Amino acid sequence: MRAWIVLLLPFILVLVIEVNAQRRRPKPTVVRPTKRPTPLPPEPAEPTDLPPPLPPGPPSVFPDCPRECYCPADFPTSIYCDSRNLRKVPILPSRTRYVYLQNNFINDLQEDSFKNATELQWINLDNNKIKKIEKKILEKLDNLTYLYMEKNQLKEIPSYLPPKLEQLRLSRNQISKIPSGVFSKMDHLILLDLHNNKLSDGVFNKNTFKGLKNLIQLNLAHNILRKMPPTVPESVNQLFLDRNNIEDIPSGYFKELPNLVFLRLNYNQLSEKGIPKNTFNISSLLVLQLSHNKLSVVPPINANLEHLYLNDNIIEKINGTEICPLPFAPYDFSASDFSSMPRLRYLRLDGNQLKPPIPLDVIMCFRLLQSVVI
Repeated sequence: MRAWIVLLLPFILVLVIEVNAQRRRPKPTVVRPTKRPTPLPPEPAEPTDLPPPLPPGPPSVFPDCPRECYCPADFPTSIYCDSRNLRKVPILPSRTRYVYLQNNFINDLQEDSFKNATELQWINLDNNKIKKIEKKILEKLDNLTYLYMEKNQLKEIPSYLPPKLEQLRLSRNQISKIPSGVFSKMDHLILLDLHNNKLSDGVFNKNTFKGLKNLIQLNLAHNILRKMPPTVPESVNQLFLDRNNIEDIPSGYFKELPNLVFLRLNYNQLSEKGIPKNTFNISSLLVLQLSHNKLSVVPPINANLEHLYLNDNIIEKINGTEICPLPFAPYDFSASDFSSMPRLRYLRLDGNQLKPPIPLDVIMCFRLLQSVVI
């Protein structure tokens, strides 16, 4: 038996060596034909695709409710079409008084959308892509009192506005033009908001706001004005002109505004050289904001002023005797006679070159001061 094993052993060794050699031998590489990559579609010149419109709103008890909108049963005159990815205004039923269309992709207003809703009083079209409004769209809405079109792409104020309009909000557009006579028949308008547009000095003339006999608030902030508007309606109670580039104010400018109570001129280029001495000495004025300008002295104010903002200027000193609006000695004050004292209650002076404490003559003049920031 052992003899047979001895005879077979060389053959077993030869087989093991051959198997190991086969394992170490590299396998042949198989070359497969590669597919040509599918070319990508060309990129559009600009991204024009919009999100798809959302599915219809919940079922409504009103058969005339536009399928894209929501018509609550407890507010039968209101229609909510906001934030629906709409491209156009749906056809509104005649019962509509209030329609909410903000936060969509509407770029055009069509006459058919409003032909039945002649009693509309409120339209909110904020945050859309509207560039222009045809005159026939709005002129037939005789009862419209509130028109909101903030954050659109308008380049001029729409013409033929409804005569009963009370609030017109057109901020955050690209308005650089005000058509002549656009406000001539709008004696019901009490609020005109044009802030954050592209209005320059050449847009305004003495007749720009002609017809606005009852305007209370005029907002021209955040435009590119270097001068004060030539004329402002004398009915104006609140005037906002902050974040422009206004450098000077004409002498006696505010004498034509007997009802002015709130004046905001923050973030301009005003210095004492561009402000005549008694510019802000206005008896009707209660709040005056002149922050972030180039004032080096405190301008004269009226005794009726209650809030004065002068922060972030270049004021180095403050003298109570010089800025006190009433010519009296500190000891003339009677503890019970507040009617003869200046009414200033809030004074902000931080961001200047002043250092505390507040001079005593300032405190003695403005006895009603409740807060001073320095």
